[in-house]
Amino acid sequence: MPELPEVETVRRGLLPVMEGQVIAAADVRRPDLRWPFPPDMAQRLTGKRVLSLRRRSKYILADLDSAETLLIHLGMSGRMLISGVMIGEYEHARALPEKHDHVVLDMAGGARIAFNDARRFGAMDLMATDAVDQNPLIAVLGPEPFGNDFSPAYLAARLAGRKTPIKSALLDQHIVAGLGNIYVCEVLFRARIHPARLAGDLTALEADRLVPLIRDVLDEAIRAGGSSLRDYQKTDGTLGYFQHAFQVYGREGQPCSTPGCIGTVARIVQAGRSSFFCPLCQAIHR
Repeated sequence: MPELPEVETVRRGLLPVMEGQVIAAADVRRPDLRWPFPPDMAQRLTGKRVLSLRRRSKYILADLDSAETLLIHLGMSGRMLISGVMIGEYEHARALPEKHDHVVLDMAGGARIAFNDARRFGAMDLMATDAVDQNPLIAVLGPEPFGNDFSPAYLAARLAGRKTPIKSALLDQHIVAGLGNIYVCEVLFRARIHPARLAGDLTALEADRLVPLIRDVLDEAIRAGGSSLRDYQKTDGTLGYFQHAFQVYGREGQPCSTPGCIGTVARIVQAGRSSFFCPLCQAIHR
């Protein structure tokens, strides 16, 4: 599933063709994705201007001049693909809708934006803009990793006394929004913390170090356009390339990248997800 860097990359790709632009026509080509589309979604989008395009956790939020907000969730395989405009040095002709283009937005500026989702685990919804923070999907989220509310003191307080593994704690969207499996593995490697360490056993120094490391990893991934492992593509159809910078994720059996370390990357399964780590750099007992 696309994580924060992938969703932020998609948001930034959509900004030039959506923010400030009018949706000239909306074509909703099926009744549902992960859940049913809201009633009259095409009519409620057509003719509306996108005032701002923002992100909350793994959701893209398009605030409209109708006082409604379009929520976009990419799910497992969702993609937002732009055609009909110049993207970088290349002109992308307006593409005809394809089999898995479930929602197509024709913008007044000439761009066509297709929400393509082969596995249909993505979602779109409309809600009152002034009630977004009360939406059940949004209300439960913890602070954004780049926000001021996500501080070392906050994280230390949320981890104190927790008997769950630190990997699970960082994946908990109630604690911090937007982190997923890939980036938590990479963060814990840089922090030299075993993914199975109990969150409540971390020292104050270790908790302090996690916040800047989380921000560093996410920032590097955003600048790389995210990680393309399966379905994820940027809005111009190209791939992200942060996967080439992975230090542990997906590298089971390969040498540890830490200079001088003779360890080999290992994998364990936690709550049904693979955790990758170096048993020497991230010894569970230190």
